[in-house]
Amino acid sequence: MNNIIKLSYRNLLRNGRRTLLTASLITLGVIFVLIYTALSGSFKGYMVGQITDSMMGHIQIHKKGYVAAVDNLPLDRNLPKMALEFIEPKIKENPLVESYSYRIKFGAMFSNFESTTNIRLNAIYPEAEFKTLPDLKKRITGMEDELKAGGIVIPELLAKGMKVKVGDTIVLVANNKSGSVNGVNLKVAGIVGQMSGPGGRDGYIHMDDAKKVLRMGLEVEVSEIVVRLKDVETLKEGMASLDSILEKKNKEGQSAFEVHSWEQLSPFYNIIKMIDIMNLSIKIILISIVLISILNVMIMSVFERVREIGTIAAMGTPPLTIVKLFLTEGLMLGVLGAILGSALSVGILYVLNIVKITYSFGKETGLVLSPVLHVNEVMGVSLIVIAIALVASISPAIKAARLDPVEALRSH
Repeated sequence: MNNIIKLSYRNLLRNGRRTLLTASLITLGVIFVLIYTALSGSFKGYMVGQITDSMMGHIQIHKKGYVAAVDNLPLDRNLPKMALEFIEPKIKENPLVESYSYRIKFGAMFSNFESTTNIRLNAIYPEAEFKTLPDLKKRITGMEDELKAGGIVIPELLAKGMKVKVGDTIVLVANNKSGSVNGVNLKVAGIVGQMSGPGGRDGYIHMDDAKKVLRMGLEVEVSEIVVRLKDVETLKEGMASLDSILEKKNKEGQSAFEVHSWEQLSPFYNIIKMIDIMNLSIKIILISIVLISILNVMIMSVFERVREIGTIAAMGTPPLTIVKLFLTEGLMLGVLGAILGSALSVGILYVLNIVKITYSFGKETGLVLSPVLHVNEVMGVSLIVIAIALVASISPAIKAARLDPVEALRSH
């Protein structure tokens, strides 16, 4: 085997220009894929973080039928006290769960005493909400401390349109689930910045104020329970671990509750899937580059070395050894391209992180790109390159092994 490796190495050096060109093409392909993977992964991570850490959490629990009617913000499909007493222990005992938060979602009329408009509201317990959605508080400006009873956080778009600022008093008017109307005066405690998606236009009030305006009394009924996992990578396991909640049946014999992941609830998950599809497409392009490059160099190598192949075959070299010789050459090209490409990619990303390239997405500007390459991504791309290098070498290797020694020695 050592002799085969030495011969393969010598043959590659003997045609140094072609070997360098082929290795360069493979290296560029690896760099292109790894850099694109890191950049798209950074954008993907930002998207997921914005959706899960400042708006939706990782998992949401609702009463059966609530999600289908969520556009109407139905108060008659809230989770009552008995449901919360059934669900809450299962969340607390779950080792994958970091925190959870109750919400009441409802629509109301918002007035600054001069004009009136609609507003979507989330009634929350601030401490639990900000723990479950750690990036939400970062989007709020003007709020000195936690959101307290008597205060309201309004979306930036509404604040500009209604010319309302922090400290102003406004009026909220809402219907409760029985249809009665009630109003409450609140002071603007903060303004929440815009983000992509409908959740970026929601306001926030304290749960105690929601009880007043919706006339709920002491027993709170919540629209949803937002759950944060310790690690978003355990989303599937987290969903499975909450399956026991679905065992509770309603009068129709169906599950009384619904458990959804953010992927099922957010339309932006389609963008995430598109990024994954694009990553796959880029890897296919890489495979094509490697396949064509190595196939070309190996076929040319066979044609140029016909007499050499005939000589070693006439000396009694078995066809299998000739096959191994060409496969080893292809393997060396693949390994060389993978190593060089991976090393250069890490260096390029190091420079990009020092430069701190910024970009804009939607209404948000000045976002810093933080591309990171994970070991599994580098290993995955490298193994693909090496495997394809071997596959591309099979046909030329078999062709070389099948050459007739007599005919090969006659060739010029």
